[in-house]
Amino acid sequence: MTWLFVSIGGALGALGRHEVTTAARRRGATASGATMLVNLPGSLLLGLVAGVVTSGGPDWLLPLLGVGFCGGFTTFASHALHITAAVREQRVGHAVTDLVVSLVLGVALASLGWWLTT
Repeated sequence: MTWLFVSIGGALGALGRHEVTTAARRRGATASGATMLVNLPGSLLLGLVAGVVTSGGPDWLLPLLGVGFCGGFTTFASHALHITAAVREQRVGHAVTDLVVSLVLGVALASLGWWLTT
């Protein structure tokens, strides 16, 4: 049954990522900015899910929302590609800023989510 939860969550997360990033790009966001628009809320959601599950929440929540939805919604690979492209284009300051902001805010939001639910 776990595979079904992961599959459903992953499909919904991937569709959500596509919709959010497409809408953000239409409104003028950079590729890197659009990626942050999914990674940062996804970090918060994963922290919330982790907090609920470790506090005695239902077992199915982690495969459905944690592994599935958050795994499909967020994207480390795209983030790494945007940073690599910025470095190759000699925009090292942008790459470092993007990396630090994403990492610091991502960890802060995941921590906040976990803290709010425990």
